[in-house]
Amino acid sequence: MSTKRYTVTSALLYANGPLHIGHIAGAYLPADIYVRYLKGKGHDVAFICGSDEHGAAITLQAKKEGISPREIIDKYHSINKKTFADFGINFSIYHKTSEKIHHKTAQDFFKELEKNNVFTKKSTKEFYDEENKQFLADRYISGECPKCNAANAYGDQCEKCGSALSPEELINPKSTLSGNSPIKKETTHWYLPMQKHEKWLKEWIEKGTIEGKNYHDPKAWKSQVLGQCKSWIDGGLQARAMTRDLDWGVKVPVKDAEGKVLYVWLDAPIGYISATKQWAADNNKNWKDYWQNKDTQLIHFIGKDNIVFHCIIFPIILKAHKDYILPTNVPANEFLNLEGEKLSTSRNWAIWLHEYLEDFKGQEDSLRYMLCASAPEGKDTDFTWLNFQARNNNELVAIFGNLINRVVVLTHKYWGGIVPRQNALTDYDREILEKLADFPDKIGSSIEKFRFREAITELMNLARLGNKYLADTEPWKLKLNEEKRTETILNIAIQIAGSLAVLSAPFMPFTSKKLSKILNLNNIPWNDAGGIVINANHLINNASLLFEKIEDEKIAQQLEKLNS
Repeated sequence: MSTKRYTVTSALLYANGPLHIGHIAGAYLPADIYVRYLKGKGHDVAFICGSDEHGAAITLQAKKEGISPREIIDKYHSINKKTFADFGINFSIYHKTSEKIHHKTAQDFFKELEKNNVFTKKSTKEFYDEENKQFLADRYISGECPKCNAANAYGDQCEKCGSALSPEELINPKSTLSGNSPIKKETTHWYLPMQKHEKWLKEWIEKGTIEGKNYHDPKAWKSQVLGQCKSWIDGGLQARAMTRDLDWGVKVPVKDAEGKVLYVWLDAPIGYISATKQWAADNNKNWKDYWQNKDTQLIHFIGKDNIVFHCIIFPIILKAHKDYILPTNVPANEFLNLEGEKLSTSRNWAIWLHEYLEDFKGQEDSLRYMLCASAPEGKDTDFTWLNFQARNNNELVAIFGNLINRVVVLTHKYWGGIVPRQNALTDYDREILEKLADFPDKIGSSIEKFRFREAITELMNLARLGNKYLADTEPWKLKLNEEKRTETILNIAIQIAGSLAVLSAPFMPFTSKKLSKILNLNNIPWNDAGGIVINANHLINNASLLFEKIEDEKIAQQLEKLNS
């Protein structure tokens, strides 16, 4: 098998609050599953993420809490970095855009674009808050959305319908600082004339080519991603300011730019590059292999609200710089709702991940399983506590956990934990072994197509296959008079358990580790799953519960907490 190189990014998380399950389902768990699978196949992967520590979202939260932006980012970066790790999201690096290496990388990038005459500099009249004596960045302005008429849409985006906006489009705009209607005042900014890039962008997105040269397969992209990109381009791209009048962020590194910083959506994606630089320096790697080598595949995991930035703005600046590769795929997810309603951090209508980890100790994989099995891959989906309980109890405990427990307990009861031999096979045995052999490719193919729900369904189908095989063959009835037949049945059941230990690793790493310990397995490659992964005479350890049943009382407590 030839190994490939991948740069996989998850959207940089605003360091202005803790993680909730909507974040995880959208951009982080799918990426972690994908990366763990690629590494299991032996590929070279840089998994890049970090805190987005600039922009108005940070300064607004700082004002709200009455502390400095620096205190805000330090507080939430630490909380979120630990929460990700505790949940098993295994980044190569979780970086910060406030680091010096990022500021230098972003400024050097800007200077290169300026040298290549990518920007146009112009003076315009922008919204200004007279009471606070400052220009208003996009997030400092709110008003009615012109697309869906939702109240309190921001100057860059409506969070209800997901439309990207400009402050001028808002109906009855107000300053979020004072609540007053802002005035217009002249200022100068550097603009990215996106309309100049429409021709190649259209070809690249719709055909996967630029001037006939192949870059990606559009058939492998999600229809909603292509649809949103086409809608933007067909509607006509507009010039967008790449600088802002703020005192918090990456300073614009050219003359006559005092009091100006880089627009957060120019600054933040470059954060993937600066984080890769830091990771490469820490691990004796060449960062350019991951960003400037045409053999590298670049995959961005994001939510649907970030499609335009990762499929239009970032590719424009990457291509304009001339040294960088373009994304191979941007498998954006839709939104996860909660108990039939949209998640809302302001209303505290959310399940905070650090609180879940405290309330459900040792049950990280129960949530990972649920969020993957109900992932919003093609449309918005809904998380409910009752469905979570049902999937845990009826699938993880009753199907997966039950199979492993029966196999291990019987092996210890009959042979003291020593794996029996595989003797003469029946046609049914051969059928089971043939089906088992298909699962690594079946699950892997779904993962490679970013169909994680489909992949985890197949994983559970493998556990179902094992349970059905035991139920059909009933080895506990054969032990007394058909020893060799019993040995064969349990050997085959143990091979299924061994493959489950390997194939569950991307989805449920904690369970995979526990199961590997029970079966006394070490680092079995993905490609070895589906075959004989555990030899006869191998000693396995005693059974222990992989999953814990969740009682009604615990779910009632969570519903009460959510509605309080």
